[in-house]
Amino acid sequence: MQSRIVAMAEQWSTESTRRRTASVTGWGMEMKIGIEAEYWVIDESGELVTETDDALNDLFDVSEYVVPEFVIPLLEVQTPPVSSTEELRRELGLILRRVRDTGEERGLSLVPLGTPLASESLDITTERGRLLEEMYGEDMEYAKNCAGTHVHFDKGNVVRQVNLLTALDPALALVCSSPYYDGNRMACSSRAAVYRYESHETFARYRDLWEYVESEAQWEERIDEGYHVLQLLARERGIDTETFSQYFDRENAVLTPVRLRQQSPTVEWRAPDTALPSQILRLVGEVANLMEQTEYKEVVVGEAGVRTNEIGIPPFSELHELSEEAINEGVGSLRVQDYLTTMGFDVTRYHPISERIEHGWTLPDGEARRIRLEYADLLKEDIDDLTSV
Repeated sequence: MQSRIVAMAEQWSTESTRRRTASVTGWGMEMKIGIEAEYWVIDESGELVTETDDALNDLFDVSEYVVPEFVIPLLEVQTPPVSSTEELRRELGLILRRVRDTGEERGLSLVPLGTPLASESLDITTERGRLLEEMYGEDMEYAKNCAGTHVHFDKGNVVRQVNLLTALDPALALVCSSPYYDGNRMACSSRAAVYRYESHETFARYRDLWEYVESEAQWEERIDEGYHVLQLLARERGIDTETFSQYFDRENAVLTPVRLRQQSPTVEWRAPDTALPSQILRLVGEVANLMEQTEYKEVVVGEAGVRTNEIGIPPFSELHELSEEAINEGVGSLRVQDYLTTMGFDVTRYHPISERIEHGWTLPDGEARRIRLEYADLLKEDIDDLTSV
């Protein structure tokens, strides 16, 4: 896993330094972009796979871009950096199709839901995960039951990019995919709700949205501070400095919705749930269109909106309220709808999975399994649509 991360970083670095001559279809600029999408793996009864065996390993063998996560039933499908929406669709679709076809032969399926819906006790399988569990304690339970989408954009004007992606946090409402966590109805994005807000305040700084930055140096100072505090916490938990340094570096010490990745080099957006690929690709296309404008437009705090010479973003206190509404109510919030429309999104084109799952305040395990199977089937159909174009 670590070698694969290094390889991806090298690939991003090579692509970013190479002179790009082809324009980006649908974005209007020469910008590389990549996706990392997490999915649950289930068997034919809808149960999460909880043991590593030949059938599960076969899924990882189909492509170097399919990698395990730190709990067994979660895998990640990556794309290489690409230059257009069509390339992104093709790369993601082809990789997913190979995983799907292999899974069908082995009695396994992928599920595009932000949480497993019902209560699940999942074992951590990686050394980094076990170290996190030692540091975070019971708070790691939230991370183990979350599946999200991470989008990487080429580094450009970093301050503008980071601040814009921060301001676009409420766009997660467009792809909310699980209203249930631990069998209880919680929020449109129950994943984001538990991941950000249920943690002890000591760890909230590593998961919640950070305020806008004034300079790249200010961002790096925040990272240095966070890394130092986490290192002290690890030491208090009996983890020696050498072990800590082996599994944690400055860039991966924080798991915030927006991250600056110097090694790649990319700006990473981690706000959305996992969802049907077509939903994610639509969202990424609209976000990418805004991101490319940061090369020639100022990003200014004030009145929100996309204008001829600038992109306006709301004061952070107002944004944080919008994000909370987006997480809790999704596009059911008229305030969130209005804001996203102002920022250029066509809200009418999105139909989040969370809005389609209509049940009571609690969800029985059997119903959770049925829903997983339903959305595993819808994912298979969605993959056909992606690869038939």
